[in-house]
Amino acid sequence: MTSPDARRPITRRQAWVLAARPRTLPASVAPVVVGVALAIRAGAFDPLASLAALLAALLLQIASNFANDLGDFKRGTDTPERVGPLRVTTAGLISEGEIKRGLLLVLGLAALCGVYLIAVGGWPILAVGLLSMVAAVAYTYGPLPFGYYGLGDVATFLFFGLIAVVGTYYVQAHAAPPLVWLAAIPMGALVTAILIVNNVRDADTDLRAGKRTLAVVLGRSGARIEYLVMLILAYAVPLVLWLGHDMHPSVLLPFVTLPLAMRHARALFTILGPALNKTLAGTAQLAVLYALAFAVGIVL
Repeated sequence: MTSPDARRPITRRQAWVLAARPRTLPASVAPVVVGVALAIRAGAFDPLASLAALLAALLLQIASNFANDLGDFKRGTDTPERVGPLRVTTAGLISEGEIKRGLLLVLGLAALCGVYLIAVGGWPILAVGLLSMVAAVAYTYGPLPFGYYGLGDVATFLFFGLIAVVGTYYVQAHAAPPLVWLAAIPMGALVTAILIVNNVRDADTDLRAGKRTLAVVLGRSGARIEYLVMLILAYAVPLVLWLGHDMHPSVLLPFVTLPLAMRHARALFTILGPALNKTLAGTAQLAVLYALAFAVGIVL
């Protein structure tokens, strides 16, 4: 097997790694880090529940990536004009049947993590877990893929941001106070910002394929403004926590990442095409660095 763009052999193992899209996985780790920090602050830290939440988040992200690869293949979205990374099903590196089986395996492993989380967090986790699994798969796969109808940003903000943070906290503290929901907003915003860069990059090919992301509906200019709004949300929340909820000034630690955020925003407004792959990876890195700084600030 060979990559059409790299013209070098790709092994089966490398193909599955490509399908899992490891560069996207930090986006699923960052919200869990913040949820764990909130649990530590509340004196409710549970290492096993935290680990199970982390594994579940990673597995759901991989499942979403497999489903995206499969769904875009089925709908013919991944054309030769696509400027993003290689998609393994379209490239013939992994067959449709194999990626389906891989998707089911990953969902099964996520469900195993879910069984433990239900045991420690109660039945509300069952509902959240089922909804999260459906959202991970239905983003671009199935009869009504919401990512094709401009709803991907909302779903990402909700499931890979708010619910990931609040769910991680809930399985440890057995509560979901308003403060935790507020602290989850920056992660929802930054994970959504990653998707926005992806959609700005792919706007032309998505339009031709009938995939109506917000970058297609609003245009690139509108999506770039959306990116700025997400960044403003992310950096406004620590100020609200400090000024409005009497949290220690250490909660402002995420501001050390502001220059990085500004650099990526400037890039999104000035470049197009494959060069945005670097901005995409950089925004994912921003989410992780922000989460680490935010977590330290929350614990302190």
